[in-house]
Amino acid sequence: MDVLTLILISIPSGILGAIAGLGGGVILIPLLVTMGVPIKYAIASSIVAVIATSSGSAAAYVRRRLSNIRVSMFLEIFTITGAIIGAMLTVYIPSKPLYFIFGLFLIVSLIFMRKRISDELPFNEKQDRLSSWLKLEGDYFDEKLGMMVQYKITNALWGGIGMIFAGLAGGMLGIGAGIFKVSIFELILKMPSKPSSSTSNFIIGMTALAGASVYLFSGLLQIYLVAPIVTGMLIGSMIGARILNKLSNKAVRIIFIVILLYVIIQMMYRGVMA
Repeated sequence: MDVLTLILISIPSGILGAIAGLGGGVILIPLLVTMGVPIKYAIASSIVAVIATSSGSAAAYVRRRLSNIRVSMFLEIFTITGAIIGAMLTVYIPSKPLYFIFGLFLIVSLIFMRKRISDELPFNEKQDRLSSWLKLEGDYFDEKLGMMVQYKITNALWGGIGMIFAGLAGGMLGIGAGIFKVSIFELILKMPSKPSSSTSNFIIGMTALAGASVYLFSGLLQIYLVAPIVTGMLIGSMIGARILNKLSNKAVRIIFIVILLYVIIQMMYRGVMA
């Protein structure tokens, strides 16, 4: 496979990953496998590429106050805990039923996300005591609406438990947990779509950094794959970071829902074939 082809298929993955908050791996891995790349090499390359996506978009998101650093630091503790537990349980629990369990969660997320598709501004959510104590709130300038948007996070404890679930999914199934994280941000924590996507990308980068070291020592990182993929994903993520704040929250949700539907179909297929 030539370098130019790898770069060209990585750019749209980086764009969509940056906009939807998924890192891009969920889009890139099936493309690489379809083009003949062994699944283990595809996953290893994708993990490193996700770091590039996160890095490429994080600077712009933090500068524009789209990524909520305080929320990221709080929730990453739970995500890493879930990922470690999930990796340990993988040895003892068969993957077949897990695809259906996590797939069912995503179907429920799809239903509720569909109901919120037209919400442009956050509701005046009443914070619980923990969320208020941790000062889990934020604001950003919405270029599409032309105004400052303020929001408050609620259900911090349930959000943390949800992130353990997201970490479990990533650790047990070897998939990116971004699709779960964005669902939890929006449906449990009541975070607007743009901060949800950008904060998810920020967290994904930290999580992927830990996983990349494992693949580095395993010998699965192939420079002829990693270099062009990282280049393409980095370019795509920087483009996506510029696009995100110009889109409406409805458009961001539609993009996420389309990818979510694709992931649900993929998970159910894997469950049947496992």
